[in-house]
Amino acid sequence: MASRLMFGRFFVPKVSPRIHLSSTRSIVTARTTTSRSSTVRSTASKTPAARASTAVGTGNTDTLPSTADNVESPEASTSPTTASPSASNGSFPLDVGEQINGNELDNTATDWSKSYFGLSQQPFPKEAADVLLAPIDAMDVEIKPDGLIYLPEIKYRRVLNKAFGPGGWGLAPRGQTNVGPKIVSREYALVCLGRLVAIARGEQEYFDPNGVPTATEACKSNALMRCCKDLGIASELWDPRFIREFKLKYCVEVYAEHVPTKKKRKLWRRKDQPKFDYPYKE
Repeated sequence: MASRLMFGRFFVPKVSPRIHLSSTRSIVTARTTTSRSSTVRSTASKTPAARASTAVGTGNTDTLPSTADNVESPEASTSPTTASPSASNGSFPLDVGEQINGNELDNTATDWSKSYFGLSQQPFPKEAADVLLAPIDAMDVEIKPDGLIYLPEIKYRRVLNKAFGPGGWGLAPRGQTNVGPKIVSREYALVCLGRLVAIARGEQEYFDPNGVPTATEACKSNALMRCCKDLGIASELWDPRFIREFKLKYCVEVYAEHVPTKKKRKLWRRKDQPKFDYPYKE
C-alpha cells in the first residue's frame, strides 16, 4: 500500500501533468502551423493577381502561376542555344546545304581583303569556259584617238554575267583608295563563284578635286578589265598581231585640227564612225 501511494504520488503530480502539457503544446503547435500555412496559401493566391494587374500597365499580359507548385525550376526551363557568330571577326552563317554548281559553300564569310581562297583550285565548268574564251566581236572593240584599242568595261560585265550569272561574281577591294595629286588608284580582287580569280590595281586620272568620286568609279572599272585578262576575256586586245590587223581593217588615221588653237595632229577613229567635229575637226 505504501509503495502504491508513493508511486501514485510520483505518477500523479509529476508525470501526468508533463504528458498533458506536451499534448497541449503539440495541439497548439499544430493549430498554429495550420493557421500559418493557410495564411501563406491565402497570400500566395492573392499575390499573382496583384502582379498581373501591375504588369498590365507595362503591356505584359502573360498569366502568372497561382501557386509555387506551378513555377518551373531554372534547370527545367533552360535549353541549349546555338552560339551566334561574332560580328567582330566578320563571320556570318550561311544556310546549311547551300550549294553553287554542286559545291557546298563555306559556313563563314571570307575576308577578301586578305584571303587567297580558291585560287587555282580547279577549272570552271566547260559551259562557263566557253563563254569566257569566246572570240571577241570586232563590232564591240573601240579605238581611242591616240590609237589604243579597248573593249568598253560594260562588255566585260556582260561576259561575266553570262558565264557566272548575275551575283555569281564580284570585285572586292584589297586596300584603301590612294588619291594622288592627279591620279586615283586602288587594288581589287575578282571573285567568281566564291573563289579568288585575279588581283589587279586600277587607276584613273582626274583634273578637278570634285571629280575624285567619278575617278574612283573609273578606277574600279579599270581594275575589272585587268582582272579579266586572267580569265581570257578579250585577250586579243593584248595580242600585237591582232592589234595591227584590227587597225588596218577597221580603223583609219586622219589629220584633225584643234579648233581653239588651230593646231593639227593625227588621230585614230573607226572607219564606220563619223568624222571628228569638236574640239578636233577633220
